[in-house]
This record gives sequence, structure tokens and C-alpha cells, in this order.
Amino acid sequence: MNLKDYARLSAVDMARLVRTGDASPVELVRCALAAIEATDPAINAWCDVFVDASLATAGELEAEARRGAFRGPLHGVPLGIKDLFQVKGTHTRRGSHLYASSMATETGPAVGRLLAAGAVMVGKNTTPELGWKASSASPLTGITRNPWDPARTPGGSSSGSAAAVAAGTVPISLGSDGGGSMRVPASFCGAFSLKATLGRVPTWPLSSSEHLSHAGPITNTVADYALALDVLQGPDPRDPQSLPRDAAGYLAAADDDPKRLRVVLAPTLFGVVVQADIAACVAAAFERMRREMDIEIVGTSLDWPDPIGIFDRLWTARGAAYHGLGAGDLAKLDPGFARLIERSRAITLADHMITLQDRAAFNRRAEESFRDFDLLVTPMVPIDPFAAEADGPPDMDLGAPVPWARWTPFSYPFNITGQPAASIPGGWSKAGLPVGLQVVGPRFADARVLRFCAAWERLFDWRGHRPAVFAGG
Repeated sequence: MNLKDYARLSAVDMARLVRTGDASPVELVRCALAAIEATDPAINAWCDVFVDASLATAGELEAEARRGAFRGPLHGVPLGIKDLFQVKGTHTRRGSHLYASSMATETGPAVGRLLAAGAVMVGKNTTPELGWKASSASPLTGITRNPWDPARTPGGSSSGSAAAVAAGTVPISLGSDGGGSMRVPASFCGAFSLKATLGRVPTWPLSSSEHLSHAGPITNTVADYALALDVLQGPDPRDPQSLPRDAAGYLAAADDDPKRLRVVLAPTLFGVVVQADIAACVAAAFERMRREMDIEIVGTSLDWPDPIGIFDRLWTARGAAYHGLGAGDLAKLDPGFARLIERSRAITLADHMITLQDRAAFNRRAEESFRDFDLLVTPMVPIDPFAAEADGPPDMDLGAPVPWARWTPFSYPFNITGQPAASIPGGWSKAGLPVGLQVVGPRFADARVLRFCAAWERLFDWRGHRPAVFAGG
């Protein structure tokens, strides 16, 4: 198999070819490793590549496949893992000098389920320090770049995950999302991701912002995401928020007719100004949805208050976990994260309890709105990707408690609520860069969101466009 053919295969394709004997796990992993070698000098999406270990695992899987034995629906499929997830026997450096030598002694539930289903971890993907921001520079691993334009950021904090998938090195990478960290890079890189209902995918170790943080895959197709979510979902005793398995099979749901849905098409939220060419791209996508999808457009006006103050306080509070650091360790940190730690010192326990009450009130207001409609569709990010070296656009307010949240105004509200929210490609800006749409459903309606996204994907095949840095040439 050559790289051009490999890079165009979905995970669903790869799994099918392994089961029919038309491709082998070793062949797929060799292609993944060659794809990384071909693309990573330009984008820096991988902080560890496990050449020997992944080939050894692929060899075991190949021998099993010859005997007609398959571990699960991902048997032989190459996989990336964001370097915030613990994988026993490997480093979990978290993009930080503080953890440069940290070795995991236990594998987290999400990774364990993917591996048990037969996926082959070929390496770990880069992240900004401790996943604290939505851009892509790390003091430990350097700058990760966007495959569509390496001068620009892929977004973050699942920076390497989205860049690796978009560049055709692996069809699935496991990411995490505390304020947009899967959806923002999926949007900037022209990939797909869904922040499923909080607890749908169990996480461990628990984040210091546990009530915001989700885990899930980034993929090139809706079906690949659904295949992975079928594997990932279900409770785990290490995560007290984890949910029972959904009766819906997500891969089957992605093939279903979404039937007639009541949809709000919102060109913005909270009065945010969207970059003009992105607004035009979103408007064109909305018009196509009106014409070609079986949906009822609901013309409601969402009167939610912007919950930026709630998010600021919750996100800043996570800095309290690092109050014990000495001056020497603080000096090694991303300056923005060091400022976050300092700001967190002003948050009292009473302040935090009030914030949790405010969160509950906003959640109720947002969830009750969905009595009047089934889905909300918005732009994903109101701007094009900015310079890869930067933490945000040139006009970003560095004095704000969480500066990056000012240029990601449509993502963090749904971390506060825990609702399912997907980023799916909807077009391209004047600069030729991907523009994402966000599809939001009420809590637990993950299958509904996936059905709608799959229906949109059947109309709008974004994979016909390829980034400048792509393993398939």
C-alpha cells in the first residue's frame, strides 16, 4: 500500500480491509510511521513515536487476523493519543518541563478501550502545556503547525491530534476538550470531532476542571468518530461522572435518517462579531441546509447571557492545583499558565461555590431552551487560524482572566453545560482555510447530533480538499 492510498482511508475502511484480508495491521502501521516521517518535520504533531512497540503489536494483531480472531472493531487501525492521557509504560509529559520524565503506571479508561478494541497506538500527540489554552505552542515540545498552512496554528489544546489526523498520518487521535480543545483544532484543521455529553467517555486521572473536561476522538469522517465512540462509551469506576452506555449504537445512528428536526441556525451568539468571510461561508452552509436537508428552521432568539464570567472563574480555579510550585518551577512554565496560577490565588472557597451555583443556573436556562428546538447550529470559531507562534490573534486581551476564551466564544458555553457539541467542516475562508460549524444538542442527545452531522457530510464532502501538508501528496 502506498502513502497516497493509505492517507485517504478512513478507520472504517482500514478495519474492513483487515477483516477481509486485503490489508494487514503491519502494513497499516508501517504506512502510519512513514506518513509521520513524511509530514511531521513541517507540523510537529507527534512528541513520541513508538516504532518498535507499534510494529510488534501490529505483528500480534496480524497473526490473530490470519487465525480469524479479532480483538474488536478497530483491529489493526493506527491510533494517536494526546499526551495528556496516561498509557502504562510510556511518558505523559503534558507539554511541560514539570513532567518531562513522568512515566505512567496505569492506562486510562479511554485509551484502554481503544487498545482493547484492536487499535495500535503509534505515538502520542503534542499539546500546549497541561492543555490550558486553545493555541499550539508548548515550552517542552515547541510549536505545532496547521497542515493547511504551517505558518498558522492548528488550534488547541488537542493541537497535535487534529494536525495528525488532517495530515493523513492516522485516522483517529484521542483528544480532550475543557473549553473547545477538540472542537477548535478540528475546525481549524478541517476535521470532525464531537464533545459528547459530559461523562459519555470516562476520563482518568480526573482533571482539576473535572466539571468542564471531556475526552473523545478527532477524525476525518463522522463514521470514524461514531465507530470510536461505540468503543469508548460506558461507565468506569475511576470516573464518578461517567454515564451508563447509551442504548443507541453510534455507528448505526450515523447511517440513520435524522428525520425531521427542529433546528436553530444562529450566525453568532452573544452578539460576537464574526470575521466577514467566515460569516459568509456560514451563511452559505445555512442556506444549503435550508434547501437540501429535511429540517424545520426555528426562528427563536436565544437570550442567554454570555457565561464568560462563569468560565473565567472555573478555568482559573484549576491553577490552585499548582500553588505549591516553587519559583524555579514557575519559571519553567508557559507565561500564560503562570499568570493563571497567580490569578487563582484570589479565588476563595466561597467564590468557587457561588460560581458552581451560577453554572447550575446557566445550565438550566440553556437546557430548557432545547424544549423549543432539537439542535443549535453556530459558527465554530469566529476567526481564521492566526500565527502558529502566537497564543491568539494580535488584538487578544492579555489582561483578561482567560485570554484565549475571548476568541473562542462559541465553544466554552457547552463545556459549562456538558451538552454534546460537534465541530464539522462547513466550507473555506478567503484564505483557503477550513471553516467549522458547531452542532449542539441537549444533554444525552449524542446520537441525534451524529445523525445530523452525518446527513450534512453526505451533502458536503469536505475530504475533496486536502491540506498543503498531507501524507498522500
